[in-house]
Amino acid sequence: MSAPIEDYGIIGNTYTAALVSRGGSIDWLCLPRFDSESVFAALLGEPQHGRWLIAPQDPEARSSRCYRGPTGILETSFETAEGAATVIDFMPLSGEGEDQVDLIRLVRGDRGRVSMRTEIVLRFDYGRGIPWVRGHLGGPSAVAGPHAVQFITPIALGGTPQLTTEGAFTVAAGECVPFTMSWYPSHHKGFRYRDPFDLLLSTENRWRDWAAVCGLQGRWREAILRSLITLRMLTYRPTGGIVAAVTTSLPERLGGVRNWDYRFCWLRDATLTLYALLSAGYRTEARAWREWLLRAVAGHPSEMQIMYGLAGERRLTEYEVPWLPGYRDSRPVRIGNAAHEQLQLDVYGELMDAFYACQRYGLEASPFAWDLQQELLGFLEKIWEKPDQGMWEVRGDARQFTFSKAMCWVAFDRGIKSIEQYGLKGPLEHWKQVRATIGQQVLDNAFDTTQNTFVQYYGASDVDASLLLLPQLGFLKADDPRIRGTIAAVERSLVHDGFVYRYNTRQSTDGLPEGESAFIACSFWLANSLALTGRRAEAIRLFERLLAVRNDLGLLSEEYDPRSGCLLGNFPQAFSHTAIVNTAAHLARIETASAARGNHTSDEATAAAKDSAAPISPDD
Repeated sequence: MSAPIEDYGIIGNTYTAALVSRGGSIDWLCLPRFDSESVFAALLGEPQHGRWLIAPQDPEARSSRCYRGPTGILETSFETAEGAATVIDFMPLSGEGEDQVDLIRLVRGDRGRVSMRTEIVLRFDYGRGIPWVRGHLGGPSAVAGPHAVQFITPIALGGTPQLTTEGAFTVAAGECVPFTMSWYPSHHKGFRYRDPFDLLLSTENRWRDWAAVCGLQGRWREAILRSLITLRMLTYRPTGGIVAAVTTSLPERLGGVRNWDYRFCWLRDATLTLYALLSAGYRTEARAWREWLLRAVAGHPSEMQIMYGLAGERRLTEYEVPWLPGYRDSRPVRIGNAAHEQLQLDVYGELMDAFYACQRYGLEASPFAWDLQQELLGFLEKIWEKPDQGMWEVRGDARQFTFSKAMCWVAFDRGIKSIEQYGLKGPLEHWKQVRATIGQQVLDNAFDTTQNTFVQYYGASDVDASLLLLPQLGFLKADDPRIRGTIAAVERSLVHDGFVYRYNTRQSTDGLPEGESAFIACSFWLANSLALTGRRAEAIRLFERLLAVRNDLGLLSEEYDPRSGCLLGNFPQAFSHTAIVNTAAHLARIETASAARGNHTSDEATAAAKDSAAPISPDD
């Protein structure tokens, strides 16, 4: 059975990433890219579906782990009755391309002597492709179709009838035993050996140099920095695209069917990610992400998708993998994501908001970004009244989702602000008329006067956690009674044990069986909303409670089950980690603004909150 999701740590090289369990097993790795087929897939099945274990032979060994400072280098320490040893796992940030990917594991003796073992189960094609393995150079070599893998280690490794490679060794204090796994295309003549100890030094230096750029300070700096490092590991360096997560099909509910492939880039993440990067000082990464956005959506606006592949690929065909039993029997396992074919109107607003954020932070203008934005708004004007699948990508009937319409309002609002504030040329008065029309329709059709709340879609009675974003996006002021009523309705209906659920999952609404866990990003949105309405102390308490949900390495998945205390959903989740950075920055600014005002009255706290709304202030 797979380890709990919170038992995993991530290592990566900005091309792909691996998940390493607390017990020393690499249970998930796709090569050579995030969205390639896996070579280790025990996460979604059993060890026979692929893994690489390095652990003490003593089953009673105790383990602890941490990252080596502000880096992506993972250290897992084991203690036995005879001694202590540490497994150092990393993927080099060496500047190499996709023609070779290295994964390095160093076993360092810390005290006494520790008997260790390793077990390597190579399975390509998501757990079913058994490679041809033979002895070669300093370790076994494996070939399967387009893939070749070479291991280098001084430890003797041998095959078993179970098509597994195994080895046993002892590490003493002061010794360090290296293991290098190198992937390369099988049609190449071979791989390039690089000294693992040199790579450790260079990789640590590169991580520390990168982390030093972070300009956000304060009491939550550790959480911010770990989230930024995680976002860096979710970045595909050649294009600047950022994947939503490194995994597919980790369930939103154990045993359920809400299992999706998140190894792609969503436009919806654009604004929140850009804000996190820019507010922390990472202009190079923000620029690369913006350029990815421009390339991905280039073309006729009618062909814009809500998500793309790492390099902007459009065809993300979804299919099921029946030979994998799924994480703790959560079926089906899906590859690809059919949501790329959906109409989700909110992405137009998110895209316009992203470009506007770049302007606010002084990122140099792209020569054709404004032309593209005008084309997008021209097309949106023709389609904004259509029903869609909404930001939660429901697989039921299309509806007039409130958040989708509000984001159409945001799209024209940001176009208007770009003209008024930055001198760009466009149909200002016409866009103002369209914005007013959309806004009035939302107020007329999406607000339930009886309940004093906005609702999930026109005519609905339920609320939706996305409505918490309305004041942050400037649709209405934070102190508007309708916003306060909506926040109260979300607290009544969707908050359980302090955590926020996205919406009431009914088959009639989203076309799937009921049931999922609390959505972590939505819980951060509630913290922001509380701060915006003057409830600063409550916001900070909620934020710090959410930070406590992170695993011991500071990582978050998509969802959290308050009953079991377990993380669920794909992992680690970019949406959750951008929420940490943005909420921490938001709360820190409120705290600073309130302190500067002297006496912290409720009205002053509210004013400070409104002046520092994230990601975009409504009054800009």
